[in-house]
Amino acid sequence: MSIEVTTLDPRTDADEWNRYVERSDGTNPFYRAEALRLQATDTGTTPHLLAGFKGQEPIGLFPVFEYGKGPVTGAFSPAPFSWSCYLGPALLNVDKLKQRKADRRTRRFLEGCLAYIDQELSPLYAKFVTAEFDDVRPFAWNEYTVEPGYTYVVDLEGSEDDLLKRFSSDARSNVRNADPDAYVVEEGDGDDVERIVEQVAARYESQGKPFQLSKGFARSMYERLPDGAIRPYACRVDGTFVGGILVVESDRTRYRWQGGVKPDTDVDVPINDLLDWHVMRDGLRDGLERYDLVGAGVPSINRYKAKFNPRLETHYEITSGSFGIDLVVDRYQKHS
Repeated sequence: MSIEVTTLDPRTDADEWNRYVERSDGTNPFYRAEALRLQATDTGTTPHLLAGFKGQEPIGLFPVFEYGKGPVTGAFSPAPFSWSCYLGPALLNVDKLKQRKADRRTRRFLEGCLAYIDQELSPLYAKFVTAEFDDVRPFAWNEYTVEPGYTYVVDLEGSEDDLLKRFSSDARSNVRNADPDAYVVEEGDGDDVERIVEQVAARYESQGKPFQLSKGFARSMYERLPDGAIRPYACRVDGTFVGGILVVESDRTRYRWQGGVKPDTDVDVPINDLLDWHVMRDGLRDGLERYDLVGAGVPSINRYKAKFNPRLETHYEITSGSFGIDLVVDRYQKHS
């Protein structure tokens, strides 16, 4: 039986799409219909929710955003300028298949998606950033350029003490020796979402780097996604916000989406070490399996992230067309 690729409407078919998202191991909350609508509105793009079926059985999802500027059209996943977590294709119902069948199903699903993108969007440029999706060969076979990107992942396993023992000596010391009366790390609210984004934006501005994520978009994601999908961890000293991390949470993974920048404050508290520790500790307590630090491509930042003894994992950046189309790709940021 052949694979049929169809499109679902992000509003009228939202419940159906979300059921498939929840059944796939390779998705995160940014795949949900409400998150895709927010990304499209925030970036001025048109979402195309591609779904693959073998008969009545759903076998794959691929949310794609169409971006147009004059005569230039681009296809993206995630949306350009959105600073969203990984998107790209995700599979369903392949875990029990033998390798030959899994290969064939993946190839046919992706080729159906690429045919739709080519015929319906005709993009001059395409870029997809995918993770937890290993078989990217069909992209290469269809003349896309596939380049590896890297991220660090901490396995949340064993006891809390086991987890802490795997940290570097300075990170362990920072966590264990911090005066518990000198700070509070807690899960905050929508106001803290905005505070975290503002702090990150200020850090980028001080370095002369662009930062397009709006606090309104981040807060809308927090408010419209299911409870717990976006978790704003905030560190306060004497009741004052001094730092935070926006965590995206799927069924088994926490993603370090935004925050954790060098704080612009002079307090004798290891703010970011404590934030990351609380995120990991709480994830371990809740039975999650992984903490994705979202990026391992910037040496200066890698030194900090590596102190938690993470594994290096590969994700992929998949492109097609001319990178010189500045109107489309100038601000489409890589994960870092």
